[in-house]
Amino acid sequence: MMREGLLKLAVALGLTLIAGGCRESVAQSAWQPAAGHTQIPIWPDGAPNPRRGIGAEAVGFAEDDNGKKRLVGGKPWTYVENVTQPTITVYAPKGINSGAAVLVFPGGGFEVLAIDLEGTEACDWLTSIGITCVLLKYRVPCVHIGPYRECPPAHQDAQRAMRLVRSRAAQWRIDPSRIGVLGFSAGGHMVTAISTQFGKRLYPAVDAADSVSARPDFALSLYQGRVVSGGKNFVFNPDIQITKQTPPTFLVHSYDDPLNPVENSLAYAAALRKAGVSTEVHVYAKGGHAFGLRRTPAAATAWPQLAQAWLTTIGMIRR
Repeated sequence: MMREGLLKLAVALGLTLIAGGCRESVAQSAWQPAAGHTQIPIWPDGAPNPRRGIGAEAVGFAEDDNGKKRLVGGKPWTYVENVTQPTITVYAPKGINSGAAVLVFPGGGFEVLAIDLEGTEACDWLTSIGITCVLLKYRVPCVHIGPYRECPPAHQDAQRAMRLVRSRAAQWRIDPSRIGVLGFSAGGHMVTAISTQFGKRLYPAVDAADSVSARPDFALSLYQGRVVSGGKNFVFNPDIQITKQTPPTFLVHSYDDPLNPVENSLAYAAALRKAGVSTEVHVYAKGGHAFGLRRTPAAATAWPQLAQAWLTTIGMIRR
């Protein structure tokens, strides 16, 4: 485990991540979805350029500086660390199936994955409005590259997962022309990456699934980072090449976000507009960072209702 990187994430989020004791509390050494759902490996012969020596996959609770479980919306949240075997888990819609699907990328600074707060709880919301949710457990921790701290393995996993979902659309009762992405924090940057790099495969082809498009049909990104240099200026990440083919995008950020400054979303929105890409942006005065879908007194946590209206406006779901 990259303990230094994890410590930096903990400091940035104002929490302490304790792996050993938390694994006992959660009573499992690796993350498993709820009963009735199966994890599907996205790389049949193992991920490309596997990273070794980081320890076994484990689940833990986020804790504050006093050793108490950190609460968001009155509830603790769990993280997954040391993911070397990325998977997808499919959650079928409840009630009427709209035909739309969303691939979800949890956040965690490319060090851990906030697997419930920004993962399974997103699937609970999406399936409640008739959307198939596909949760990606991607590789972490990452050896960061360049001034914008890119994570190539995570971007490879995202592309591969999108191609798998599209290639199995008929099996999972999905319209292959209505598959989007939703990401939080580092996962929000993965949304940006897959929305702008879909034209170039980031890994050697594995099977027939890699012949289909990795382009999302729509995108939702919350409190993303790694768009502008240092977070607090508008020096744009040169790896983000926006064109008119970049999908329609929904952005949410809090003005008081202490980890990923709002400039990241503002700069991305401006670049999308310049390219003629339909964009909806919501910037809230209060909300902080890493609130996921849990309701708190902050107005920022009401974003799912706005997102549902946007999805209806762009024709991905019906009223």
